[in-house]
Amino acid sequence: MTSAVAATPILGFHHVAIIVSDYLRSKRFYCEILGARILAETYRAERQSYKLDLAFADGSQIELFSFPEPPARVSRPEACGLRHLAFKVDNIQSAVKYLAQHQIECEPIRIDPLTGKQFTFFQDPDGLPLEFYCL
Repeated sequence: MTSAVAATPILGFHHVAIIVSDYLRSKRFYCEILGARILAETYRAERQSYKLDLAFADGSQIELFSFPEPPARVSRPEACGLRHLAFKVDNIQSAVKYLAQHQIECEPIRIDPLTGKQFTFFQDPDGLPLEFYCL
């Protein structure tokens, strides 16, 4: 007897939440450099914290949170938890050149051995690993 497996109710990602150490610096980075559009910005006085809802051209979203004195998070070497956040790009060389114009360094461009696609890594203002992945 075979049992029917219900289809997952998950439709996809809604957002990724990131805690930042310097709210204004990260707001500038994600909005002015990476091109996110502000959906909502809320100051929560009881938490002394901002929550910034951001959206990208394809509808993907990031929530930025600020908290007084957030603890540092281990990210290297490979620690458990979020490894990196990858952004889709059409042209990896143009994307790297764009970041260089904003004084943001990227690692050398590599080829994904499983897909043959180009990718590179860079960091947000708090050192969170970010990736450009060519479609």
